Amino acid sequence: MVSSVTNALNAYQAALSRINGAQGQVAEAAKPEKSFGQVLQNVVEEAVDAQKQAEVTTINGIAGKADIQDVVLAISNAEQALETVVAVRDTAIKAYNSIMQMNI
Repeated sequence: MVSSVTNALNAYQAALSRINGAQGQVAEAAKPEKSFGQVLQNVVEEAVDAQKQAEVTTINGIAGKADIQDVVLAISNAEQALETVVAVRDTAIKAYNSIMQMNI
């Protein structure tokens, strides 16, 4: 009888240690690598870089050093990046306004 109680206690302790280990892994996995602000900052920086690249490609196109397709592609990428930033900004403003209108 004592042996079965000891075996049960050992089994419970092993299960508890597995659960605690799994919870630690879940907590580490749930921890975001970047904050929301850092993600937004990266998106804006990428949009600025795309705009700068479009400007350089356009200048090279005017000078005859770049193909017109490259110029159009660079401008299109910059425009798409800018539209993404504007859409995120509009969504953030709508969310802020919705929060501000909530009754407490």
